[in-house]
Amino acid sequence: MLRFIGALFLSLLSISSLAADDAWLNLQKSAYAARELNYQGVFVYQNGKQKSSVQITHMNNAGREMTRNVVLDNNTQASSSQANQPREVYSQGNDIVIMRQNNQKMVIEKRRGQNLFPAMLPTDLRAIKASYSATLGAKEYIAGREAQMIDLVSNDALRYSYKIWTDTEYGLLLKMTLVDSKNKTLEQIEFTQLSTLNSQDVNWFQPKIDVSKSYEMQDKTAVNHVDSDWIVAELPVGYVKVDHRALVVPGKATPVDQMIFSDGISSVSLFIEPLNKGMRPKTGRMGIGSTNVCAHVMDGYQITVVGEVPPATVMQIAKAVSFKKQTAANK
Repeated sequence: MLRFIGALFLSLLSISSLAADDAWLNLQKSAYAARELNYQGVFVYQNGKQKSSVQITHMNNAGREMTRNVVLDNNTQASSSQANQPREVYSQGNDIVIMRQNNQKMVIEKRRGQNLFPAMLPTDLRAIKASYSATLGAKEYIAGREAQMIDLVSNDALRYSYKIWTDTEYGLLLKMTLVDSKNKTLEQIEFTQLSTLNSQDVNWFQPKIDVSKSYEMQDKTAVNHVDSDWIVAELPVGYVKVDHRALVVPGKATPVDQMIFSDGISSVSLFIEPLNKGMRPKTGRMGIGSTNVCAHVMDGYQITVVGEVPPATVMQIAKAVSFKKQTAANK
């Protein structure tokens, strides 16, 4: 009898382990599907009172990944003169171009970025596995497609948890919600329409030029990857520094140091800039929807930490900033 109970216990453990593996396999499939499939659809993003609908077209043409997002409705706080002017975002790899109207002028803004919906998950899940647990939930229908729900639960209070729905056929991420420790939804993004693309025509990736308007180029990609004497002595568990830049910001006399930290899915930015004449120091903590900000002043520098993470995380990073000579381990 005892032998039977022991065998049953081991069997249940194996089933539980297999279910966890299935959850991670679903997430792995989703990460690749978002980058490799050709699709078009509409998704809705909601964070607090902010809500917008976006039309997306994505194509992987022989390894060349291209995405065009058109914002179908602007924030309710937008001025009436710009209310009917769609904003378009074009991305190829990590290069992003944003086209928007500013009065009678079209502004073209170049940026660097990554992990745009639905490519929210990295293809290498090892860092996420260290800080989260994943379990399969129920199957539902999202945008008319069967979806497998996955609970991605934080192992501690230093990050939010996620509920993720992936397409059971193709693996594409269909819906994601960001939830706090009380399971309250802070942010949500989901497809309301979705279809696959069979054509290899890339004409949709060409911006339409309105000859009646003047165009202004703003290049925000002017960054230098640096190693400065600014370090963060003790990062929150699970977070690592993934980039360190010196940003050349229009209107600022000196570059702004930016460090980016990530646990594989959540990210936090630390900005450090000298308090030049005329600048008003900012201190304190503020939360807007899922985003938390912590600011203070140290030795004549403005320290600002911003991220879609719990308040404790931005506060810990802000307090850990120091000005020391870098060692090889810090770089």
